[in-house]
Amino acid sequence: MTKLNKDPNLIPLSINKLISGISAPASELKRLMSVVAPTGSSALILGPTGSGKELVAKGIHEASGKKGPLISVNCAAIPTELLESELFGHEKGAFTGADKSRAGRFEQSSGGTLFLDEIGDMPLSLQSKLLRALENKTIQRVGGDKEIKIDLRLICATHQNIDKYVDEGKFRADLFFRINVFPIIVPSLAERIVDIPVIVEFMLSELRKQGDNIPEFDDTAFRELGRYNWPGNIRELRNVVERAAVLFPNKKINGKNVLENLLRLKVPDPQIEKDAMWEATSNISFEIEEDAENENSPPLPDPSHYSDWFLYYDSIDIRRHLIDVEEVLIKAAIEKNSGHITKASECLRLNRTTLIEKMKKLSINH
Repeated sequence: MTKLNKDPNLIPLSINKLISGISAPASELKRLMSVVAPTGSSALILGPTGSGKELVAKGIHEASGKKGPLISVNCAAIPTELLESELFGHEKGAFTGADKSRAGRFEQSSGGTLFLDEIGDMPLSLQSKLLRALENKTIQRVGGDKEIKIDLRLICATHQNIDKYVDEGKFRADLFFRINVFPIIVPSLAERIVDIPVIVEFMLSELRKQGDNIPEFDDTAFRELGRYNWPGNIRELRNVVERAAVLFPNKKINGKNVLENLLRLKVPDPQIEKDAMWEATSNISFEIEEDAENENSPPLPDPSHYSDWFLYYDSIDIRRHLIDVEEVLIKAAIEKNSGHITKASECLRLNRTTLIEKMKKLSINH
């Protein structure tokens, strides 16, 4: 049984094992999980797709000390007509094919935790029944009239803008207030780039448990991983690591491999990548030609990442920043197309004349 966490500053081992990273966003996430875990309160986990919301729910459950199981339901993956039966169960003969009674996920999670993933996609008709169950702490199976008591902790998650859904009438305001007791925002991977080496090493250690022939990532590889924007978040990074294990078993991966073979799937030619040649060149540092001032620059952030800017900084020179971003992208497009302006303009989705004007304004030569 997991020992309850009395000190909010002490992160339980079960949480540290699941959530890798030392960045400020990762540390704050683990602290919030540690605070809510022993309380039994409902939690609402918010964050982009692939950011690890289910891992957060698992960490909270494991650190809670609850003896019952963690039962997960993806509300978006189950057809509307089946979701009610999945959650509340059904009695024999309740509908065609119900040849015997069945306990739903609420009953199955008794004494433990029920995790409703993508609750933002739950139909309105079911939202009222969910609210009634939470308020009364009882449920009724489909086709039944018996009140069944429930004793569980509810954790919900969504990548949707649920506040907007409430305003638009797509999500019940009373249910939102009921489940939003303790909101936890899971950061995107782009917000915790410094954690990538730690996360990758954890993923590799998990792969080693399944077998040998696991690759290694050198410093240039981690640098390229850190420059990518990761729209798919942790899930996308896991795919890249598993891809690396398939393409480069027992080999050292450098920045060039990350760019050419992992972020863009291109199988290395075995006739070119002989083991002897690999060993002879594996320690050579791979350098990417770029302006020195941009060598360690982070990836371009997703526009939504600017929403919290003024929580940490007092101001931003938006005109200067946008000019800098524009200059970086124009130079990159020209380099990618070997100085061919027409092709570069196509990459940038600009008219050729517009691109030339911008190049003159920014003093960009080719």
